[in-house]
Amino acid sequence: MMSRKIKLLYITNQICGSGGLERVLSVKASYLAEKLNYQIHIITLNQGDTPLFYDFSNQLIYHDLTVKGSKLNYFLTYRKGLKKIINNVKPDIISVCDDGLKGLLLPVIIGKPCPMVYERHVSKNIEVKSDEISLLQKIKLKITFALMNFGAKSYDTFVVLTKGNLNEWPLENIQVISNPLSFYPNESAELKNKKAIAVGKHCRQKGFDRLLQSWKLVLSKFPDWDLEIYGTIDKLEGLSELAKSLNIDKNVHFFPPVKNIGEKYKDASIYIMSSRYEGFGMVLTEAMSYGVPCVSFDCPYGPSDIISNGIDGYLVPNGDINTLSQRVMELIDDIALRQNMGTKAKKNVMRFSHEAIVLQWDILFKKLIC
Repeated sequence: MMSRKIKLLYITNQICGSGGLERVLSVKASYLAEKLNYQIHIITLNQGDTPLFYDFSNQLIYHDLTVKGSKLNYFLTYRKGLKKIINNVKPDIISVCDDGLKGLLLPVIIGKPCPMVYERHVSKNIEVKSDEISLLQKIKLKITFALMNFGAKSYDTFVVLTKGNLNEWPLENIQVISNPLSFYPNESAELKNKKAIAVGKHCRQKGFDRLLQSWKLVLSKFPDWDLEIYGTIDKLEGLSELAKSLNIDKNVHFFPPVKNIGEKYKDASIYIMSSRYEGFGMVLTEAMSYGVPCVSFDCPYGPSDIISNGIDGYLVPNGDINTLSQRVMELIDDIALRQNMGTKAKKNVMRFSHEAIVLQWDILFKKLIC
């Protein structure tokens, strides 16, 4: 057992947003500082004075780098700034939470002043920007993946969120540590409101275009049910227009991110995940913590690690819009079924508690520096 505080330095981009990475870091870093007596430093990039969306412990120490200019100047300034902070902090361990290529290559860019861990929060599929890719795009992807694999091998430990993610990385230094629960409320949803919910920013990854097509099928049988979607709204995604063209806009409601998302889960009766791919699917664990049964595409990767199909929710073949709507309609049609699944969901999701997950990080960090 160490007699002094472990200095842990996180390197990321920004922590002011409303995404999953920011939420996880707020939970994990705060727990390590307040409960496990770590000294936590966080380096952000071009964040400035932007207020934080989530609650971070006041025990954390922040460092922000301002980087701009040409690509070369950007790179050199970033590298110099990182090395200066690292030399001042003298961390025992560095953990990188940056899903971009620069994050993967940091051990090469700055050297390895101490053991370094990489936390991968998304699937490699994030690099695939459309359902159909050209030969040139395939070549570019092959080169990108080769660089990603090269960088990943430079870390002491490479952490992914799900068992499925293990298949994406040809590594020996890899292990799985799932995301911790953001919260675990005493209360549960009553599951009586005629309302389904989805959470995520408007982008191809979240597959809300597929969700709207599925919801149209649901409304053909249950026209008095509503769908609420919470997340950063991007008008270029055209989801409002799609809802209108499907003639379902009166039953679909788009909302920006809210801090009290727990209240929205509590008010819903079904959670639907339509993602094309995921890093984990933390929204599933959040909904389940309120006893809300989930219906999700079995996308790579995450949902199959979280949902026990037919027990505490449903997994549907990825992209099967008809089956997605059928599973949702089964839950709508049978309140006893959704209450039974919701009860099991709330119980089963406890395996992602703060204590269980952050303890795994504590063990990893101490193993690397001892």
